[in-house]
Amino acid sequence: MNFQDYADRDMLAIDVANVLAGDIEAALLHHDMISLAVPGGTTPGPIFDGLCAADLEWDRVRVLPTDERCVPSDDARSNEKLIRERLLTNRASAAQYVPLYVPGREPEAALAEVETLLAPVLPLSVLVLGMGEDMHTASLFPGMAGLLDALDSHAPTLAVARTDAQPEPRITLTGPVLDGALSKHLVIFGASKREALERAMTLPPEEAPISAVLRGMTVHWAE
Repeated sequence: MNFQDYADRDMLAIDVANVLAGDIEAALLHHDMISLAVPGGTTPGPIFDGLCAADLEWDRVRVLPTDERCVPSDDARSNEKLIRERLLTNRASAAQYVPLYVPGREPEAALAEVETLLAPVLPLSVLVLGMGEDMHTASLFPGMAGLLDALDSHAPTLAVARTDAQPEPRITLTGPVLDGALSKHLVIFGASKREALERAMTLPPEEAPISAVLRGMTVHWAE
């Protein structure tokens, strides 16, 4: 694990956008089509604002969320909404979006269909993750039903996350898919999340799911 800290969040956003652009460009040198998996939430927005302007062959990039809430794509809680508004704009509007959620379908019923769509973009070329103070990443939450199956080395591509703490089910990439990304980045802010990450490194994945994907990870942190 490589830890990078920054003077402030603005500097982090600029630097990470540049790093991701370099990773995408390098991947495009070796593959006709590459994949970029990114989180939702408030943290990555400023990174997307810089990355979307990068002069890259975006038409050869497939963008997907690391996880998705089972809500309409125009819902404020939708990761797709954030990604389309903040990343798939400017030059990056040429990229193709690959959704995880099929509206109007129970998430379990659509998993096989979505996994077929994802098969051509695996392994992930470039991955960006966030982490909660509870040490969850994507929608792999401590204590959720099915967590060990989702972290297992033979797990399928996707899992459905249902927890009492969340108002709707979520669809998430599983542990081996996230861990198998060729370039991996974790972006976290604040002392509490830095402490949570340090704690996660001492805990098993069922207690700290982020620990299952830290091998080869570059962590970007700012207060």
